[in-house]
Amino acid sequence: MQDKLIYLISGPLGVGKSTTSKELARNIKQCVLIEGDDLLNMFKGESQPSWEERLNLTWKNILALTRNFILNDLSVVIDFVVEDELDWFCNQISDLNVELRYIILRADKDKLIERLNIRGDIDSLERSLFLLNKMETSPSNNQFFYDSTLKQPNEIVQDVIDDTGFNVFIDTSR
Repeated sequence: MQDKLIYLISGPLGVGKSTTSKELARNIKQCVLIEGDDLLNMFKGESQPSWEERLNLTWKNILALTRNFILNDLSVVIDFVVEDELDWFCNQISDLNVELRYIILRADKDKLIERLNIRGDIDSLERSLFLLNKMETSPSNNQFFYDSTLKQPNEIVQDVIDDTGFNVFIDTSR
């Protein structure tokens, strides 16, 4: 097993990515937390790049930070929605001696609605349900799902730490 780990926590809005990621980072020795939304929300001013450009730059920044931290002997927890970026990300870290654990948190529709209502973010419901459907209908995601509907963050974190079934094969022959 490699010395350093990258935990990539994904899922639709309202599944507990941020809460879980923060708790996970607190439980990993020599670890940093990269919150993708913080990087995505760095864009300011009247004129901004398109959504696609902002997303692309955000992923490049997540990658740059991840590489820097790994090369400085720190493990990394990344909290961000992964749609189509997993293969790209794996290719970009294939030269590092690192283990990647990819976890897609999911919750049932009623729980998502409840959580988004509680945090006053009901405007995100349509996007959250779209992402849930997109993630659930992609067969390549099946092994990475973790149902957070009835789980507390500390339970999720312990399962993520203990379960190597979330490991992603990284082709290092490139």
